Amino acid sequence: MTNPSSQSVLFAASEVSLTNRPKRAKPPVSSGVIGMLIFMVTEAMFFAGLISAYMVIRSGIEEWPPWGQPRLPVETTAFNTLVLLLSGLTMGFSRNLLQKQKFKEGRRLLGISLLLGTFFLVAQGYEWVQLLNFGMTVSSSVYGGLFYLIIGAHGFHVVGVLAVLIHAWNRLGASNNPITAEGLLPLQLLWYFVVCVWPVLYVLVYLT
Repeated sequence: MTNPSSQSVLFAASEVSLTNRPKRAKPPVSSGVIGMLIFMVTEAMFFAGLISAYMVIRSGIEEWPPWGQPRLPVETTAFNTLVLLLSGLTMGFSRNLLQKQKFKEGRRLLGISLLLGTFFLVAQGYEWVQLLNFGMTVSSSVYGGLFYLIIGAHGFHVVGVLAVLIHAWNRLGASNNPITAEGLLPLQLLWYFVVCVWPVLYVLVYLT
């Protein structure tokens, strides 16, 4: 039978062992970032497949674009490309401000990124309407089908990321449980992916 003094010694020893137990190190990369990187790799493979199919089909057709199909608005889309690239820049500045605990300024820049991304999407939609009016449809030619498939796939990704970023923007305005710079990082990476893929598609589809 242990006496009170020995019990106090054992309790103190257990407290010391718990206090001196090394804390679990925080992983250098969060699970959210790792998951997003894996997702981005799969999406990169998806777009690589679309680009490969486009190049193979195009190499087998002598006249490209085919006769009778409207020419794409190269200059207008070039401006639209600059708008999308600018949205990636403001996204980076937004997260830098969040890291400095400047949530109001960071939220404002995130809102600008959303507006720029929305402008890009609306401008692309207007371009589609114009091309459809000129007779370029999915079924009008292989050229039209590939155009709407590739550019539409990118537009679908833009819509999806914008929807998630709007949720993040609302979270930044909430007084309880606002999103942090670390929480915004996976979304920032995904937006960078959408932004960086577009110039490749622009050069491939519009310029070559």
